Amino acid sequence: MAEPFPPLPLPAGITESYLPSHDLTYHILSAGQRGKPLILCLHGFPELAFSWRKIMPAIAAEGYYVVAYDQRGYGRTTGWDTRDFSSVDLSTFTFTKLVRDAVILVNALGYKQVDCVIGHDFGAVGASMCALMRPDIFKSVVIMSHPFKGSPSLPFDIISNPKPAPEKEDVHKALAELPEPRKHYKWYYSTSPAAAEMDNPQPDLDDFLRGYFHLKSADWKGNDPKPLKAWQATELAKLPYYYVMPLEATMRQAVKISMEGEDPTTVSRLSARWLTDDDLVVYAQEFGRNGFQGGLNWYRIATDPNNMKDVELFAGKKIEVPTLFISGKKDWGTYQEPGAVEKMGEVCSQFKGSVLVDNAGHWVQQEQPEKVIQLVSKFLRDTKVDSISH
Repeated sequence: MAEPFPPLPLPAGITESYLPSHDLTYHILSAGQRGKPLILCLHGFPELAFSWRKIMPAIAAEGYYVVAYDQRGYGRTTGWDTRDFSSVDLSTFTFTKLVRDAVILVNALGYKQVDCVIGHDFGAVGASMCALMRPDIFKSVVIMSHPFKGSPSLPFDIISNPKPAPEKEDVHKALAELPEPRKHYKWYYSTSPAAAEMDNPQPDLDDFLRGYFHLKSADWKGNDPKPLKAWQATELAKLPYYYVMPLEATMRQAVKISMEGEDPTTVSRLSARWLTDDDLVVYAQEFGRNGFQGGLNWYRIATDPNNMKDVELFAGKKIEVPTLFISGKKDWGTYQEPGAVEKMGEVCSQFKGSVLVDNAGHWVQQEQPEKVIQLVSKFLRDTKVDSISH
């Protein structure tokens, strides 16, 4: 049977294939020998399985079978609800569904457990949820660029000790009322216009993605991350426009504002070290074909408490498997949820620490793959588990 898409430009040692399940047809990239202990890689937004290309062969060389896949809503994986904002069935994009997708794939590959699930950005959320919900399958976790802030808490002892809920600042109202009015990107990504404005105009998609990747990398001089004191408007306003946008701007406009004064030749030269023009074409082609709504549906889930009720099943539970957090020193993602990275030692019972990588921003495994390979390899050696494959 002919493959449904032309092959990706992949480094030596990585194989591309398609794996039909009883739900999705997964587009997977793999490195190493099947039957070796399994490592599963979950990508971020706006990314793809392709984002793991730089570290997969080296991790496989440590004696693992490394698999990355385009997640539901992304890339060349098919079978998910591709309908528009108003028509899509959001119940197919819940966090338990995210974990279910991973569990189905693991079984389809012929494995009973995963030595380590590695997630970046949105994929870090998925990896955290995998480790939280199914520690019997996912035996360790590496979280990149998006800390795990803990499982939900529920109202406690409300019969004998009723307390009114403490009043909290409406942070979105407060952001909009700042002298320079702002809005949070996650809530913007959850709105109807977001996907359409990111999709169009199509001919400028390369420029938009180049700017988006550049601004969140260590190459952009505007990144000087620091811990924030609280989830308050005045603190959140310290974040760059790609996280806390001008109130009336689209994401394309927010990127364009921040890119003003950046020399395109310099940007291309700097980015070429970690994201070549050919690499960028892959992202532009995939998002140009699929659009962004599939990826943005996950933000709609995360920003609406009514869509997060299934996660309350795990209220109070810690991640119980060995956990490592990796981020770039120039990545604001480490601090975008105030206090989360500092609290990981409390919400992960086997927390092995945080490592901030020099000369890396948000795309740490692409910007500094050699360092990430070293960190992940050491973590795997230090947390070696008895593996069960078929």
